[in-house]
Amino acid sequence: MICRFAILAAPLAVAACAPIDAETEVDPALAGPAVEVVGEGRSCLNLAQIRNSRVRSDQVIDFEMRGGDVYRSVLPTRCPRLGFERAFTYDTSLTQLCRQDIIYTLEQIGGSVRRGAGCGLGEFVPVEYVEDEGE
Repeated sequence: MICRFAILAAPLAVAACAPIDAETEVDPALAGPAVEVVGEGRSCLNLAQIRNSRVRSDQVIDFEMRGGDVYRSVLPTRCPRLGFERAFTYDTSLTQLCRQDIIYTLEQIGGSVRRGAGCGLGEFVPVEYVEDEGE
């Protein structure tokens, strides 16, 4: 019986170690609420200019800036629990938040907050929200 289990489990173990195709690049205009891309992406945002951040999913964060500009960062890979918790933190000694900086999901567990998965940011693409015609 143990031998049969080992024979059946071996292909699963090999499949789990097989390389996974890189996720295709997500179009910022299609991720999260509807937006229109209005310019070229940037590598960094000035921290003092970030007014608010809105987590849209495990892979999308919108950064709302002082003055009204919005930059969407589509993370290169999904960040576990980011879309559920909708909160993150980061450590930086710079005055900027940059592409490939690591953010950490903030998880609420048993009434306390702890740092969860670490994930790299993507490029910051300037966007404008698209209004629904029915609104």
